[in-house]
Amino acid sequence: MPAIFTPSDTDRKRPHVDDGDHGSGRRPPFDDGLKRTGGGGDNDNWNDRPQGRRGPREKLERFRLGLFFALAGDLMFFVAIVSTFFVTKSSSHFDAYDHYINEWLPTAIPRILWINTAVLFLSSVTVEFARRRMFHQFDVMEEWFGLGKPTSRRALPWLAATIVLGFAFLAGQTVAWSQLDHQHVFLKTNPSSHFFYLITYTHAFHLLLGIAGLITAVTGLVVSKQIENRQILVDCAAWYWHSMGVLWLFLFILLAFFQ
Repeated sequence: MPAIFTPSDTDRKRPHVDDGDHGSGRRPPFDDGLKRTGGGGDNDNWNDRPQGRRGPREKLERFRLGLFFALAGDLMFFVAIVSTFFVTKSSSHFDAYDHYINEWLPTAIPRILWINTAVLFLSSVTVEFARRRMFHQFDVMEEWFGLGKPTSRRALPWLAATIVLGFAFLAGQTVAWSQLDHQHVFLKTNPSSHFFYLITYTHAFHLLLGIAGLITAVTGLVVSKQIENRQILVDCAAWYWHSMGVLWLFLFILLAFFQ
């Protein structure tokens, strides 16, 4: 008669131990029983995690939320600048001789700004490749099994390319300012030139902060051992960079067609 294995009473009464991932890195950053898409950090069914369980997904979402709140503050700042731009453009007055005076003279933007816009768009593509490499399913599994850091190895070249393109954009902006300087168009030459310099200087400063974030992400890829920390660094740096690209596109259209 064949032997039949039946669980003992001790096995039946043994309490269930939840060995789920709580951000410690003991398990891969997706749940068993769920469809594993290995996407770019989205659509990976982490939202189906039972209530009470916390892991890399929740930590990533907290950092994303903080970043988006900070970007919302920056957005309001630029909205204020653009609003003042249109108000100043439409402002006019009558002089002592009852002549209608409008001091706004459109500033012809240097052609290099078109090239700069293309460079920034290309950098947004490269940083998105880097972000998606950090969430690639098979690379993440290799790291979980202790087979090196393939996510960092594959994302690093794309981040480096983004940094180079970012500096190229800033160099192009410097050339544009120099060209206007040679044309004797300065900050206080005209209300239009004032806003041109104000907008481009402010955006360049924010982009420089984005380059600092990318450099921090590259440093994290090299020194950090926890994959979730490296994913957060690259993800947040990428979303910030995307926001600066979209913002510049809007500002460029404003300067090129609405003066």
